[in-house]
Amino acid sequence: MAVRAILENIGLHPIHIGLGEVELEEDDISGIKSQLKHELQSIGFDLLDDKNSKIIERIKNLITELIQTKNNQLKLALSEYLTGEMNHDYSWLSNLFSEVEGITIEKYYIFQKIEKVKELLIYDELSLSEIAYQLNYSSPAYLSSQFKKVTGLTPSHFRNLKENNRKSLDEI
Repeated sequence: MAVRAILENIGLHPIHIGLGEVELEEDDISGIKSQLKHELQSIGFDLLDDKNSKIIERIKNLITELIQTKNNQLKLALSEYLTGEMNHDYSWLSNLFSEVEGITIEKYYIFQKIEKVKELLIYDELSLSEIAYQLNYSSPAYLSSQFKKVTGLTPSHFRNLKENNRKSLDEI
């Protein structure tokens, strides 16, 4: 809503606003690009107009969407999923992501999944088995192992802490 308000206030006509993407009726916004960038930065967003930055952002958005909304629906490898969604060779995507972000796509994916596990543990509504199933882990034991490797804590110890140890998405 905030992005839509900014766009409309400076005279643009959004067709679609999604996670990290905006489609406009206007073809050329070069005359107001700096104003738009300034307005977006004032609310904590940024205007990405570099092709590689857009690709990185799209990868992050696909991973976030996969974990937050599609849960265990990924029935193929992450590499195949991203290749299909991005229409680029996975090795090229992986190299670009690692070069720009300083972390592999797989590690980013794992960190995102662990943050989702933390969220679900804090809500304390699902068992570890249910969480493992929901996030497409092969077993609760594998989830526990990966969780401990990333956080240094077991899931049950984390749950017992009852404090919010989650990182915001932009810290990952």
